[in-house]
Amino acid sequence: MQTAEETAVLVVEWARDGRFREIAALFAPPLRAALTAEALQAAWLAETAGTGPVTDLGEPSSESLRPDLIRVSVPVVCERGQFTAVMSVDSAGLLNGLRLTPPACEPWTAPSYADPDTFEEHDVTVGAGALAVTGTVTVPRGDGPWPGVVLLSGGGPFDRDATSGPNKPLKDLAWGLASRGVAVLRYDKVTFTHAAEVAAADDFTMTREYVPYAVAAVRLLQEEPCVDAGRVFVAGHSMGGKVAPRVAETEPSVAGVVILAGDAEPMHRAAVRVVGHLAVLDPGPHSEAVLAEITRQAATVETALSPRTPREDLPFGLPASYWLDLRSYDPVATAACLDKPLLILQGGRDYQVTVEHDLSLWREGLTGRPDVTIQIHEADDHLFFPGTGPSTPAGYMARQHVDAAVITDIAAYLHFTRTGGGGSHGCCDDARARAKSRCRRSTVQRAD
Repeated sequence: MQTAEETAVLVVEWARDGRFREIAALFAPPLRAALTAEALQAAWLAETAGTGPVTDLGEPSSESLRPDLIRVSVPVVCERGQFTAVMSVDSAGLLNGLRLTPPACEPWTAPSYADPDTFEEHDVTVGAGALAVTGTVTVPRGDGPWPGVVLLSGGGPFDRDATSGPNKPLKDLAWGLASRGVAVLRYDKVTFTHAAEVAAADDFTMTREYVPYAVAAVRLLQEEPCVDAGRVFVAGHSMGGKVAPRVAETEPSVAGVVILAGDAEPMHRAAVRVVGHLAVLDPGPHSEAVLAEITRQAATVETALSPRTPREDLPFGLPASYWLDLRSYDPVATAACLDKPLLILQGGRDYQVTVEHDLSLWREGLTGRPDVTIQIHEADDHLFFPGTGPSTPAGYMARQHVDAAVITDIAAYLHFTRTGGGGSHGCCDDARARAKSRCRRSTVQRAD
């Protein structure tokens, strides 16, 4: 029987050669519930899109986690960089965990626009029961009362800082806003803290992933002594921005909504577009295979989805319940029905959520709303990191901070916005009609 290190090296060689189903055959049951061959293939494509093709493998290193489990790290050298494949291998030679990580980097440092002397932090528990999570409240020093905002991470198992390589964009936002007189609550997602439990649930949905925790966080922040309970907002990034209108719909006390690169295009269609973009960055048969697979899975969501559709036929290994919830939710129509002010921010260099595919839908659906502000930061990517040239996955791995202008925009909105009430706009029927029209016009297409 081969050693754990030999197994780990073989797994990386198979990934390099596009043999992802053979890798999935080595998954132990807990990992099989959390990760599909298709999701692993998409993650590998995203990683190598930035670093280029694999050119060499470094010497593996291992450590014992317990008598029957060994963690092995395999350095992967590529044309334009490197990363590490980290696996836990049990005594039967099965994989219990697998992740791709960038090289070790220096600790996060505060952005220049944050002044830690001007605020304090303490931890809180968000939610109740076995699936509760931990969060951090960042409160300006002084008597207040301060406006408050709850931050919602994007899709995926993010911690409270939305850590991405050496960067922590939600921590940038929290510290930058607190330095400008705003109380902030951010928290670890349930998919981060309770990954195994979530992966095993066949009835998991986007709503369950976000809404109960966001509502609990809003109420916690309202109870902070120095926070103005009538001026607590929700700010969501990416999928967090998509779901933010549903949070405000569920919790009428939310004073307003900030949407940062919130996707409005249906996610299964966006997945085809984004994977097609990554395939152009790293062309070849493996990329084409991933694109073909995600196109097939997106078509299943579009035309053949039912509660019994197996995960392997759906994008990212998410259950049918998740896609049914997503497919039935129109964030633009929901936002149009809110009697609350909205601030929508978009990066001009964002290839994941774009001006053309997503912001255009927000503009169309919210036409005529004087309480909606839309601002494009032309130099910013999906994480609102400023730069030049086309954005790529590798750009997220360079040490940087959220654009200071974004912090300024959000702080101004939170300080100077006055809310109207908890009703709904008369434009709801029109918004829903426009949403249905968009769905009829749109089809799943293979990206060029």
